[in-house]
Amino acid sequence: MYQPILIEPELIDVIYRSPHKIVNKLRPGATNWLMQGSPYYESLIWEDENYSKPTEQEWNTELEKLKKEYVDKEYQRKRMYEYPDLGEFVDAFYWMQKGDNTKMDAYIQKCDEVKSKYPKP
Repeated sequence: MYQPILIEPELIDVIYRSPHKIVNKLRPGATNWLMQGSPYYESLIWEDENYSKPTEQEWNTELEKLKKEYVDKEYQRKRMYEYPDLGEFVDAFYWMQKGDNTKMDAYIQKCDEVKSKYPKP
């Protein structure tokens, strides 16, 4: 089963994709800003006259929240690659509607095994 190699996922997935999330959380509606270079506070260029620039402390606090949220959902990312195919669910659902629960029971069993292997913290 294919699993991508994740190198420092918090840095890749959270930090580099978080500036928009951070601005939208701290200053919803702000549109005239950009990141020049890195996704860290010192690269934030703020030109929005309708909203004050977030402070570095606000920025870093929100970034840490996003990192924690990402780390806390690791079990979801691991489950995603091991759940049975949705085509298998569709077939099982079809047969269940015809009165045969065998395939649906097997599908649910596979899902339960994945959930047990990667429990929710």
